[in-house]
Amino acid sequence: MLILPAIDIKDGKCVRLHKGDYSTVEKVADSYIKTARQFKEAGAQWLHMVDLDGAKDGSQQNKHIFIETAEISGLKVQVGGGIRSFDTVEMYLNAGLSRVIIGSAALENPSLIKTAVKEFGERIAVGIDARNGFVAAHGWLKTTNVNYLDLGVEMAKLGVKYIIFTDIDKDGTLSRPSHYKTKQLSNKLKEMGTQVIASGGVKTLNNLLTLKSNNIYGAICGKSLYSGTVNLKEAIIKCQK
Repeated sequence: MLILPAIDIKDGKCVRLHKGDYSTVEKVADSYIKTARQFKEAGAQWLHMVDLDGAKDGSQQNKHIFIETAEISGLKVQVGGGIRSFDTVEMYLNAGLSRVIIGSAALENPSLIKTAVKEFGERIAVGIDARNGFVAAHGWLKTTNVNYLDLGVEMAKLGVKYIIFTDIDKDGTLSRPSHYKTKQLSNKLKEMGTQVIASGGVKTLNNLLTLKSNNIYGAICGKSLYSGTVNLKEAIIKCQK
């Protein structure tokens, strides 16, 4: 199973949120480049980055951070947050990002997904963020009546090969991942050729090993790394076996 350490950016700073609540913003590192390099030294191949400002208002004010990190860190970088147009997708991928994650736009503009997948294939991922099983959008400020499984199937039918699934109630809580929902989504999509990357709630190595035993493709670790409850090097070694 692939382990993807995470760096979330707000106002140019490395931060974490609790359950996606912007009022809980907490700075967790001084330098995104230094942090990315530490992840690389621990054995990471991929880095998951989120533009929290972009997720909220659709801007790309932090784009230089993601491009610089991809250029300097030596990691494959996937970025999400506020990517709502083909021009933004194209800009990031042409600038050296390995993968972009489309969230709100997947819900509101599926034709964008279809076009982007046709052009860029596996470099397009979709982020499905759910609260009580229903998809949330626009920085998780708006919850819809769309079931996360239904959206996953719709995206898989459009050719999306990677889904990043976040259970919002688990995100930033260190309360363990939503194993049941994640496995349910993975089982449904795997037969369609789509892989699931789990996000939210990871606290321990055992949490990661449970995801691995459930045949989940990848797991994103954020707060668990910054708080020291997961050792990245150990997690990568154990989850690759």
